[in-house]
Amino acid sequence: MTVQPVTPLVEAVETAMVDALRRALPEAGRTEPLVRRSDRADFQANGALALAKQHGRNPRELGAAVAAAIEAPGLISSAEVSGPGFINLDLTSEAIWAQVAARTDSDLLGLGLPLAGKRIIVDYSGPNVAKEMHVGHLRTTIIGDALARLAEALGATMIRQNHLGDWGTQFGMLIQYLNEHPEAEWHHADDADPTANVAALDRLYKQARNVFDADPDFADRARARVVALQSGDEDTRKVWRDLVEVSAEAFDAMYERLGVSLTAADLAGESTYNHLLDNVVEELVAAGIAVESEGALCVFFDDITGPDGNPVPLLLRKADGGYGYAATDLAAIRYRIRDLKADQILYVVDARQALHFKQVFATARRAGWLTDEVEAVHVPFGTVLGPDGKPFKTRSGGTVRLMSLLDEAIAKASEVIGEKNSDADPADLAALAAATGIGAVKYADLSNNRIKDYAFDTDRMVSLTGDTGVYLQYAHTRLASILRMAGKTNGTVDTAAPMSREERALALHLDAYGTNLAESMTEREPHRLCGYLYMLARTFTRFYEANPVLKAETDEIRKNRLGLVRLTRDTLAHGLNLLGIAAPERM
Repeated sequence: MTVQPVTPLVEAVETAMVDALRRALPEAGRTEPLVRRSDRADFQANGALALAKQHGRNPRELGAAVAAAIEAPGLISSAEVSGPGFINLDLTSEAIWAQVAARTDSDLLGLGLPLAGKRIIVDYSGPNVAKEMHVGHLRTTIIGDALARLAEALGATMIRQNHLGDWGTQFGMLIQYLNEHPEAEWHHADDADPTANVAALDRLYKQARNVFDADPDFADRARARVVALQSGDEDTRKVWRDLVEVSAEAFDAMYERLGVSLTAADLAGESTYNHLLDNVVEELVAAGIAVESEGALCVFFDDITGPDGNPVPLLLRKADGGYGYAATDLAAIRYRIRDLKADQILYVVDARQALHFKQVFATARRAGWLTDEVEAVHVPFGTVLGPDGKPFKTRSGGTVRLMSLLDEAIAKASEVIGEKNSDADPADLAALAAATGIGAVKYADLSNNRIKDYAFDTDRMVSLTGDTGVYLQYAHTRLASILRMAGKTNGTVDTAAPMSREERALALHLDAYGTNLAESMTEREPHRLCGYLYMLARTFTRFYEANPVLKAETDEIRKNRLGLVRLTRDTLAHGLNLLGIAAPERM
C-alpha cells in the first residue's frame, strides 16, 4: 500500500486541454480550460468560448482546432465540438480502470493532503455550564464536528475549541442559591447518569432566577457572590469548579452519544481567558482602539452599523467595571493567533451573531493580531424548526432538550429497523437503532445548506428511501454483504477490460471524491459531501442493477466489478465517518 495521492482524472484532462489550447492558439498564453463533468460525455471543456471572444475567433472553429490539437491518446479517446464551442471529451476505459486500481491500492483512497502544514481551529458546540444542552446546540455541534473531521482528513493540524459558557453573573446567582438551600439535590452518585446532574442544576438555576427577580436582597447577595467568584474566594471557587466538572461529564456523555469528536481536552471556556482580559483591554486602550463612553469602554466603527443603519459599538467593559463577552472573544482570538499559532479560525456559531463577529474580527485587525496570514471566519447556520415549520418548542412553549430529540430519533429508528430484523438479538437491535437514529439526525442536519432553516421530522429522517442517513447506511451494508459473499479475492483490476456505461459513471464519480472534500471544506459546506455520498449510493445502485458482480461473465470482469464495489464501500464508509455517522456492516 502507498500513501501517494492519486491525481483526479479531471486534473489530468485539464492539463491535456491547457496544452491543446496553447497549440491551437499560441498567442493566448496561460489559459484555463474550465473542465467539468457532463451528462453528454465524461467531461466538457469550454475554455475556447472565452478565448474566441478575446481574440476575435469563431468559437466553433476554435473549439474544433483545440479538439484536433489534443495529444493524450492514453487518456482521451474522443473530443467533439458541441453547441457554440464546447468540447465534449470521453476518456479511454484503460485510463478509468487504471484510476480505480490506483485508488484501490492506495491508503486513504488516494486522497491528497492539501491542508498539510495548516493549523486550523474550529470553535463549536459551546454549551453553558449548569444548563442542559438543547436543540439550539445541535447545529453548532454537528456542523463544527464535520468541519473539524474534514480538515483533519485533508491534512490539517486540527485544534478543537469548546468555548463553554462557564463564567458570569449567572454563577453568582446559582452558587448563592445553592449556598442558601443546602437541601437542594443535584449531585448524584458517580455511577448515575451524568446528564441527570445537569438537568437538576438547570431546574435549580430557574428557581434561583425567579428568586433573583423577586427578592432584591437575594439579588444583592448574588451580586456579592459574583464579586467573590471573580476575586478568587476559595469557598465560592470550589462550588464553581464542582459545577464545571459535573457539567463537563454530562457534555462528554452527550458527545459520546452523538458520536462527536470533542473531548474534555478541548474545553476552553470563557474562564480560560479571565487572566488575559486586563492586558487585552490595556493594549486596545493604548492603541487608541478602545475608548471610554458614558463610563463604559467601547470600540467604535465607521463602517459597521446595525439594522437601523446607526453605528453599533463593541462593548468591552461595562460602567460598573465588569467585562462583557466581547472582551473574552478578543482575548480568545489573540490567544489563538499568538499562542496556538492558528492559520485559520472557524467560529461555528448561530447566524444571529454575525454582527458581533464582524466587530470582533475588525477590532482584532486594527490591533494587528489578525493579519493577512490568518483567516478568521464566522460559519453561520440557520435554525432547527419543528415538523410544522415553526420554531421548535415543547408543548408548554419551552426549549426542547437535545437528549429528548435523540431519544425520539432512536425510538423511530428502532421501529423501522425492527421491522426488517424481527429475529435480531435485542441488544444488537438496540445498538443498531442508536447508530441509525443518531446518524439520521446528523445527516438530516448536515445535508441541508447550513445557512438555511430546516424542520426536525423524525419520520422523514429515518426513512430507508430517499436522501437520508439511514438510506446511506443501508447502502453500505449492501456493499459489505456483496464483499462477504465474494469471499477472498486478490483485488487485481484489469485495465484492458471493457467498461459498461454504468461502470464508467460509478468510477468517474468515485474519482471526484477528493475534489468534493476539498470544495466542502473550502466553502465550509458539509451538505456538498452529503450530496456526493447520496449520488454515490444511487450511482452504485444503477451500476449493480445493470451489471452482475458475483455472477459476472468472466473472472476478469468479476474482479473489476468487485474492485468497484470495494472502492465504493470504502469511499462511502470514509465519507460517513467524516460526517460522524456510523457505517454498519449489517442492518
